[in-house]
Amino acid sequence: MSRLHSDATARRGHAVGRLVSRNLTLIVTAAIFAALFGAASKFYDGFFSASVFVSLLGDNAFLGIAAVGMTLVIFSGGIDLSVGAVIGFTSIFVSTLIERHHVAPGFAWIVGLTAGTAMGAGMGALIHFFRLPPFLITLAGMFFARGLGFWISTDSVGIAHELYGKISGFELMLGAVVLPANALMLLAVILAGYVVAHHTRFGRALLAIGGNEQSALLMGLPIGRAKIGVYALNGFCAALAGIVATLYTGSGNPSMGLGLELDAIAIVVIGGALLSGGRGHMLGTLLGVLIFGTIQAAILFDGRLSSWWMRIVVGGLLLTFILLQRYFLRKK
Repeated sequence: MSRLHSDATARRGHAVGRLVSRNLTLIVTAAIFAALFGAASKFYDGFFSASVFVSLLGDNAFLGIAAVGMTLVIFSGGIDLSVGAVIGFTSIFVSTLIERHHVAPGFAWIVGLTAGTAMGAGMGALIHFFRLPPFLITLAGMFFARGLGFWISTDSVGIAHELYGKISGFELMLGAVVLPANALMLLAVILAGYVVAHHTRFGRALLAIGGNEQSALLMGLPIGRAKIGVYALNGFCAALAGIVATLYTGSGNPSMGLGLELDAIAIVVIGGALLSGGRGHMLGTLLGVLIFGTIQAAILFDGRLSSWWMRIVVGGLLLTFILLQRYFLRKK
């Protein structure tokens, strides 16, 4: 009886150990965010406030939405270099439909989301059916989407529609905290991404494929459907980010989102996701967005530092997390 009890205790101990190991990078990410936000609050008066925290979400809303889609792709062991170009294409496409062709914003958004989803699904189909590298296919998709955007218009197009003013000016009061529309959209997308990633068969299939695609195939998981689906969903998120960007800036620009795909990848990795797939958490992506925003806000508060310091700090954090992941994988 004592042997059975000791075996059960040992199994519980191993389970707890695996849980701690799995979430350790998430804990480290949260600790880094707390340290960065705390340090900035100490050095800069007025930094420690609800308005600054909310601005971390609002000012990085379309980047965060793109990072949610990228998180799902990385879960599956893939990568998508086209998201920044899809954001630029969607922004200029939607703004041109609204301003130059007098299309209702709601219909223009539906068309833009459909186009982004179709682009993503097309890349996913090529990756799956022809067994082509995601890096090369999405690189081609990046050139294609960016070229389409500049074909539509080489100049930015301002949006003066009344609905845009109403949505961009909307605010939700939660006591002393005021949440703008773009921050609410980001939180809604992250919540939806959390449900999809961690509470659906589709999300579990993505993690299984990223962990070991051959094992996932032997388990009978729908590999092809999941791969095409995740790139389609990522295209949808990128198009949605483009629409949110038009709400944030009041215009569409074919060069919008230039290099944003690299920021999204960095956010996902800093959030604790394994770049080779199979491990990660959507909450980590939210923390990655907050870290990115904190560095940005601290540089603005300082006023003396170049914006390139943000790249330097993010690069250092990214390297740190890659080394941490390597360490934990070897330990495993």
